Amino acid sequence: FALTALSFVALATAYAGSDFSVESVWENSHSLQPLIYKITGTWGNHEGSMLLWVLILTFFGALVAVFGGNLPATLRANVLAVQGAIGATFFLFILTTSNPFVRLNPAPIEGRDLNPILQDLGLAIHPPLLYLGYVGFSICFSFSVAALIEGRIDASWARWVRPWTLVAWMFLTGGIAMGSYWAYYELGWGGFWFWDPVENASFMPWLAGTALLHSAIVMEKRSALKIWTLLLAILTFSLSLLGTFLVRSGVLTSVHAFATDPTRGVFIL
Repeated sequence: FALTALSFVALATAYAGSDFSVESVWENSHSLQPLIYKITGTWGNHEGSMLLWVLILTFFGALVAVFGGNLPATLRANVLAVQGAIGATFFLFILTTSNPFVRLNPAPIEGRDLNPILQDLGLAIHPPLLYLGYVGFSICFSFSVAALIEGRIDASWARWVRPWTLVAWMFLTGGIAMGSYWAYYELGWGGFWFWDPVENASFMPWLAGTALLHSAIVMEKRSALKIWTLLLAILTFSLSLLGTFLVRSGVLTSVHAFATDPTRGVFIL
């Protein structure tokens, strides 16, 4: 986590300092932009947003490692192993297709500027909240795979999973709500809700996450719905990944899609 955070800070510093020798900074920033838009431009593009994704992924893994002392040692080890495997996959994706630190030589004098539509305070709140929700469900997924490895699915497992589910669900709810508000005052985005493909991509894991939260509560209190809870935990994160693929691949067109690349989208799939 510390090394990933250092990488993200380095990229954000390049944006804040208008270091146009970095290709992504040149493509998505301008020296005359307000500082807030320079910083939010860090994740206003494909490469930077994927680095934010793995930063949050490693952050949640670090939380389990630091605050998971009440978990059985084998369960925590398996959860961290699964979380690490997910992280390694995304790191491989970034290194092979989405390196945010590609350099330009000679360095351009000025940048091309961030998309004017994205020069909004909504960019500072909406994507991070969405990612905290999407990636937060990776912990639920890791707990599910760890439970399958151990063959242990009981009320105690539900008690450990439920807080992570609630936190991820709250972040995703906040991200969707902020996105709806942003879409309301942004011309051409269809108001609060337009059943747009990108909107639906966030709504699907929210529905599954809502069902998972209720199912985990029932399982914790009554030891019922064990298989259903397990499947929902796997499904919710899978839908998050599917939504990422749909948004990144360009398979579905949307006024909310700003970082599409068919080749890289297929890699995610």
